[in-house]
Amino acid sequence: MTHSYDFRALALTIVILIVALGAWELSTNTEILPGAGEMTEYERLMGGGSQNAGVPAPSAVMQKAWEELSDPFHNTGANDKGIGIQIAYSLMRVLTGYALAAIIALPVGFLIGMSPLMFRALDPFIQVLRPISPLAWMPLALFIIQDSEASSIFVIFICSIWPMLINTAFGVASVRKDWVNVARTHELGPVKTAFQVILPAAAPTIVTGMRISIGIAWLVIVAAEMLVGGTGIGYYVWNEWNNLDLTSVIFSILMIGVVGMALDAAFGRLQRAVTYTE
Repeated sequence: MTHSYDFRALALTIVILIVALGAWELSTNTEILPGAGEMTEYERLMGGGSQNAGVPAPSAVMQKAWEELSDPFHNTGANDKGIGIQIAYSLMRVLTGYALAAIIALPVGFLIGMSPLMFRALDPFIQVLRPISPLAWMPLALFIIQDSEASSIFVIFICSIWPMLINTAFGVASVRKDWVNVARTHELGPVKTAFQVILPAAAPTIVTGMRISIGIAWLVIVAAEMLVGGTGIGYYVWNEWNNLDLTSVIFSILMIGVVGMALDAAFGRLQRAVTYTE
């Protein structure tokens, strides 16, 4: 029954994709008639009344994807690096900032979840800092750190820490008290109780926070790289826009989505692996 449902869902997804791409292709093949009115400076800059003006067709994007993916790691200059190199730079920044956030968020969240006193003491700081946009930290980071690479990693760190910390605290605090009481009955120490009882029970909630954090981190790195420039998928998008190459812009947007989907799928598998049935 499940396999039949999955097949129907996949078939429907393919149909929707074909219809959407077909409509996109047809809409972009409509030639703009000359003499329809005086063109603005922006329209002249984008190609005016030519058939190729405006948003490129899916066929053009697929051709661009073939060109880029056939040699994703080429490097012929500062502004001509392959899409694989750009994504690698972005992933390196994301994973570095994410790992630093996990090193702090998971133990602090564990402490907050186990200690109501620590929760009440740290909650005001969390509630003040959590709503701040990660990109709002960028000017301050650039001024203090004075390094665009480290500043980007700091922005990923600051945006990744809150979902992990909050979900870890919630998961630990929500562990059933009778399980903890059983551990005490068996005279397990605090460390053994934490690792053998509380951590396995809270793991699904903790991984959910980690999954949310990696999604936010991937969103933020694109915007951060647009601001600081140099390398990365965000810089690639901005650079291609400055070159007025909308085909490359759309291709890079699709690659951002594919990488984000892969990261989410990886944490989804981890989440299913640690989920248990009572």
